[in-house]
Amino acid sequence: MPEAAPGAGATRLQALAGRYWEFQRDEFPLGALLAGQPGDDPTLFREAPADFARRASRATAMLSELDAIDPLALPTQDRITHRLLRRELSDLRDTHAVGSHLRPWLLPAGPEFNTVYFANTSQVTDAGSAHRYVERLRTLPAYFGDVEACLRLGLAQGVRHPRAVVQAALGNLHGALAGPAAQSPWLGPFRRAPASLHPALRAEAARAGDVVEREVLPSLRAYAEFFERDLLPAARDTIACTDGPQGEAFYAFWVRHFTTLPLEPARIHELGLQQVARLEAEIDEVAAQAGFAGDVAGYRQYLREDPGFYAGSADALLQQVQALAKRIDARIPSLLRHLPRATYGVQSIPVAASARLPLAYAQPNPADGSAGGTFWVSGLPERVPSYLHVCLALHEAWPGHLMHIALLQEMDTLPMFRRANFTRYTACLEGWAMYCEGLGEELGLYETPHQRFGRLDMEMWRACRLVVDTGIHLLGWGREQAVAYMAARLSLSREAIEAEVDRYIAMPAQALAYQLGGLKFRELRQRAQWRLGDRFDLRAFHDQLMAAGAVTLPVLEEVVDTWLDHHAA
Repeated sequence: MPEAAPGAGATRLQALAGRYWEFQRDEFPLGALLAGQPGDDPTLFREAPADFARRASRATAMLSELDAIDPLALPTQDRITHRLLRRELSDLRDTHAVGSHLRPWLLPAGPEFNTVYFANTSQVTDAGSAHRYVERLRTLPAYFGDVEACLRLGLAQGVRHPRAVVQAALGNLHGALAGPAAQSPWLGPFRRAPASLHPALRAEAARAGDVVEREVLPSLRAYAEFFERDLLPAARDTIACTDGPQGEAFYAFWVRHFTTLPLEPARIHELGLQQVARLEAEIDEVAAQAGFAGDVAGYRQYLREDPGFYAGSADALLQQVQALAKRIDARIPSLLRHLPRATYGVQSIPVAASARLPLAYAQPNPADGSAGGTFWVSGLPERVPSYLHVCLALHEAWPGHLMHIALLQEMDTLPMFRRANFTRYTACLEGWAMYCEGLGEELGLYETPHQRFGRLDMEMWRACRLVVDTGIHLLGWGREQAVAYMAARLSLSREAIEAEVDRYIAMPAQALAYQLGGLKFRELRQRAQWRLGDRFDLRAFHDQLMAAGAVTLPVLEEVVDTWLDHHAA
């Protein structure tokens, strides 16, 4: 039976959702720019202490308006919008209440990374877009100053950052400051512009170079000096976020935010131990298939030391991954009926930045369609053995992040905040991407035991996060204990594991979203196959998952259960 026409409650909700998006555009300008709806103000970031207080106040007022709308009187899709709007407004209020602005993320995505991300997603296509880009560049020094103001306020209120995090973040800052200004990533849009446009852009390119050399780099250098002069001497040797003001409330908030599940950290730790045990057994089986029965350590050493698993250069690695991506793309229609209009490309992460960044990551296409998405692969071939290529490509490109986000951006029947705020639903996005790694089995892409080991090793990495993150922030594990736990179970180098552990210290609970999200997607697939039996249609199921949008895991489960109730009847 079709749902009734929207009533007064739905109309009020739609209006409130519209005003919320305008509020988002003002408060998070970079998000609006990436969503294809930038404002006139060139400011990209609003991260001063007063910005957080203002957002919390306005969110609280909007929550009062939302409470006056009865969700039970709304159509299904509007009920979802109501729940997600409540979550986002509550998060804006609560993140300020637990003092998150006093301890902003410094690693791995500190301010220097965020500004480079902006540059990497920007295109200059004519003199007008070049001028706007330079005006945005000029706002970056204020952003660095705003983050420093939050850190200073935190110091004044007793917040001390773990020494390991401050040192690693300072290393990233030094890396961002290295090299000539002319080769900086902030000038990348001009280097990427078609040669035919270079004469028309010459004046703006020169102005951009001057802004980077005289404004951006000096302000970033001053920010790094603040780290050395103030933040590092005050740093603490303990690593748990609970060792500071409002520490337990801070961790509890971010666990709820990132997992979107009603799970206590102690339960997550227990679940992580169970997942690690399961994966250890599966890895034992694959090692035996590869001729290393009872000797997983020997198998890992073989994979690590055999040069045949490593490309000879960054260009060779790029060509291998590009060819694989095209193979995968050809098989995508067997997984989904509805595919995005946007495309993507594969590029190498510059060598100078590769040591500080993940093996690979996804850079979504701008929502305005001005460019495709990018699947970035490390410029250091020794970090990306061939047995990881399949699971990395499935996770980051198609059908993983780049396809998921491209589809989200095209859902023009949803409120704009639901299309644009996908980064706030880590468990949903990462859960889908991890589920996609497993799809490689039915696509026939894992052709050798080594490739299957690569998939299991990557999943073990995510399972270890459940144990280590909660071990650090709940159980008082030290950094070396966390590193040793992962080193005993993963093929990553010690250096890479240390960087991972520092990330968990710096961004409490963020790493919990991956495995918990992946498990939920698998659970929903098993439920659908059990209930529908021979009528289960994989493409229809995946289309339903994508049509849900970026949502919390409980909402996703309700969407799938409603669909199953309709189709199983």
